[in-house]
Amino acid sequence: MAPERFFLELTPPTELLRNAPHVVIVGGGFAGLKAAHALAGKTVRVTLIDKRNFNLFQPLLYQVASGLVSQTDVASPLRIMLGQAPNVQILMGEVDDINTSAQEVIFNDRRLHYDHLIVAAGATSSYFGHDEWAQFATPMKSLEDAYGIRKRVLGALEEAEQTPDPTKRRLLQSVVVVGGGPTGCELAASLNDLMRHTLERDFKQIDPSLCKVTLVDPGDRVLRAMDPQLSKAAGDHLKRCGVEMLLGGRVKTIEENKLVVTTSDGEVTLEAGTICWTAGVAASPLGKLLAERTGCSVDRGGRLPVEPDFSIPGHPEIRVVGDLCSYSHTKNGKPLPGMAGPAVQMGGWVAKDILAKLQNQSHAPFVFTDFGSMAVVGPLFAVADLRGFKVSGALGWLLWGLAHLAFIPDNENRLTLLTKWLWMIITRERSALVITEAPS
Repeated sequence: MAPERFFLELTPPTELLRNAPHVVIVGGGFAGLKAAHALAGKTVRVTLIDKRNFNLFQPLLYQVASGLVSQTDVASPLRIMLGQAPNVQILMGEVDDINTSAQEVIFNDRRLHYDHLIVAAGATSSYFGHDEWAQFATPMKSLEDAYGIRKRVLGALEEAEQTPDPTKRRLLQSVVVVGGGPTGCELAASLNDLMRHTLERDFKQIDPSLCKVTLVDPGDRVLRAMDPQLSKAAGDHLKRCGVEMLLGGRVKTIEENKLVVTTSDGEVTLEAGTICWTAGVAASPLGKLLAERTGCSVDRGGRLPVEPDFSIPGHPEIRVVGDLCSYSHTKNGKPLPGMAGPAVQMGGWVAKDILAKLQNQSHAPFVFTDFGSMAVVGPLFAVADLRGFKVSGALGWLLWGLAHLAFIPDNENRLTLLTKWLWMIITRERSALVITEAPS
């Protein structure tokens, strides 16, 4: 099969681009979008391939799940953000294979030749070898996942409103969140506030005090990656708000509306109408495929160890960035975390490095700038560690809000989110509590 010829090859906007190097970017997440923006308007042809037509702001998925914002508030169409660049084309599809010897990407039964390939395919949820749990415990990696949690929680409350059996009503009013990292804490806090406060005026038969959110984590504290002082502040606030903690427990089994947790004191059985999973992530399957095609290795999480310039050993034309790469060329030798901040910096640096090499210019080595970490654990309460500056409470929430608004790639979404957050603070009302059929 001959390589497919797309717009930039058939009718490039300028003759200068007809034979310009072709950079193919796989994935329109934080890293891929940043790389595309850095290459926009340059003398290269850029093709961005993604199975979705939007960039998803994953750090706010929990707000979709808890009805604070709608799906479109955290999703920005790629064509709107990049369509104005004459040297960038966006193709919707899922990569099936990569022919590294011919330098071709195979997707939608087509082949696309590349001179440089940037793979930023991201990550998926990991159930640590128990994929059968996925049907009972919804993950938090996509818009469909977040909407599924929201639909299940609201549906359970609607059923509880007309259920005469108090035992069944308590089950329907219960939620279990597995994973005490930032996503798990944010989701547990937001669902707890939704069930205990936002809806207390709207349901007549439900007693908000009987709504129950339980956070399960194998560690001795939540937010273990953060400073112990901030971790304690977050945990204490969650408890004050009514979130129950089951720490030091590992999930043994998950069934419909039930999970068994093994602790030092024995097994604990939890029953809930909704079970959410935020405990683990694994690299995109594209990482394993690329390893097979190039002969390189993958780590336990399926990530590809890369060179200092993010290339795969033996393939300088292939760069891997974001959650899919294991970049350990740091001062302490620890791989960079799979977060938005590192991904954005990786994508921007790789794009500039490709441009520098095409112009036979030198480029400064990649140096990650760590701006810190933060997590919101309730209305007007967040914890933040900004390069040693540790803060919690309302000030932490303000810094968290400003940081997230700054990272949002779309101005319209930025304004919409700010408006909905302020409305939530003033009224305790949420704007996205409609139950519809999940999008296909």
